[in-house]
Amino acid sequence: MVRSRGPRRIGVFGGTFDPPHIGHLVAALEARAALELDVVLLVVANVPWQKAGSRPISAPEDRLAMVREAADGAEGLEVSDLELRRGGASYTADTLADLRRDEPDAELFVILGRDAAAGFATWERYEDVAAAATLVVVDRPGPPVELDGRFAWQRVDIPELELSSTELRERVAAGRSIRYLTTDGVASVIEERGLYR
Repeated sequence: MVRSRGPRRIGVFGGTFDPPHIGHLVAALEARAALELDVVLLVVANVPWQKAGSRPISAPEDRLAMVREAADGAEGLEVSDLELRRGGASYTADTLADLRRDEPDAELFVILGRDAAAGFATWERYEDVAAAATLVVVDRPGPPVELDGRFAWQRVDIPELELSSTELRERVAAGRSIRYLTTDGVASVIEERGLYR
């Protein structure tokens, strides 16, 4: 990817990542290439407020360790513990404000999967998110996901991979293999820490 130098173009791909899987990595890398981003930050949520209380969520430190393993060696992907360091509930609006303080000239892109994009208007301070960054939906080919028409969206097509963190948790709990569905490093962290049993 060759692009003239200017303000850094930063993708912000946040999530619970419980656990991270190949689909997360493909989405981040495809968005980076399609949008000519300098980096995609994989931002691990401290307390994912929309999921808290709906199911058990692995400790933030465990999820961070898995994301570090998942991104290991992936050019252009960086793992961010910004929301863990901030503590409390994780809101993308706060994360973008923190990034803007650190790099006032950076161009920010919030990368969302189709489900998150479809529910964007339920987010805390979603108007602030839309004002602070370009909204990007990564979606598989075919009929596009229905998006909130009040906002401009960029679409990045990704290969169709029917994977979910829920499926991986269920496979681990049932003693089934998750090989090739996530990285070997992530599988090792799950095994070593006894996650999802």
